[in-house]
Amino acid sequence: QVQLAETGGASVQAGGSLKLACVVSGYNWNWRYLAWFRQGPGKEREGVAVIWNNGQKTYGSFVKGRFIISQENADAKTTVNLQLNNLTPEDTGIYSCAATQTLSGWVLDPRHYTDWGQGTQVTVSS
Repeated sequence: QVQLAETGGASVQAGGSLKLACVVSGYNWNWRYLAWFRQGPGKEREGVAVIWNNGQKTYGSFVKGRFIISQENADAKTTVNLQLNNLTPEDTGIYSCAATQTLSGWVLDPRHYTDWGQGTQVTVSS
């Protein structure tokens, strides 16, 4: 079973940056998708970014080049990072990482993901 733990959430001013990290354990290297989702106040959960097992990356349309997803493997541990730049108040929400072994359909549909972290809060003030 995959376990995911997020860190890095904070309160920042508009225009600022944050780096979120998700440590993944119990992880199968061969087949997986690792993604970040977010849920703002009163909004549905939406996909931010996903990294595929072949290194391909897909971003939500609202990202517009501001965020970067990356993956590190060290000491038998996998970390999925999400660099958030040029933040706006609309980026406020709980950011969660998620994993799935297989996927059929849109890669940023949260319904496809089977394992989730507890989330980390990002608050952007104007």
